[in-house]
Amino acid sequence: MTAPTAPDPAPVCQVRPALLRLVAAWPEATTVSTFRTRIATEDLATAMTFRSPRRVATARGLADLLAAHGVETRADLHAWLDAPVHRAALRQVPGVGPKTVDYLANLVGRSHVAVDTHLRAFAAGAGLPELGYEGLRAAYERAADALGHDRAGLEHAVWRHGAHTG
Repeated sequence: MTAPTAPDPAPVCQVRPALLRLVAAWPEATTVSTFRTRIATEDLATAMTFRSPRRVATARGLADLLAAHGVETRADLHAWLDAPVHRAALRQVPGVGPKTVDYLANLVGRSHVAVDTHLRAFAAGAGLPELGYEGLRAAYERAADALGHDRAGLEHAVWRHGAHTG
């Protein structure tokens, strides 16, 4: 699990800075197995400055699931996410919802829209009716495709706008 390559979000984002702190604290933890070795002996909450035991449990659950499915590297995860059944398996980990699955996909180089409060607020401001997660993600994907933009790039631009104005 090497350094994330997703666009650099605004400082209010909590996940990316925590991941970057983890990469700096545990530089040798570049695979699922080496990450699991570290979390077996060291405090993940300290390395990522998590204040919530739930987040630590979610990270452990994700690592255990990936290991059980033979996902070892970023490239493995990128390929593994091709199967909808695998995306569904990720959702079975407590604390993982569709946004987390889409965000993980972005971290391994896929172009997904991870719908959050900023994207919901932007859509509402644009006059879109209330849509569920999948419906709103599909609307953003259609917009990106129609504009000829990368889906994750559009998501990130809207996220940054919301983070800086909202």
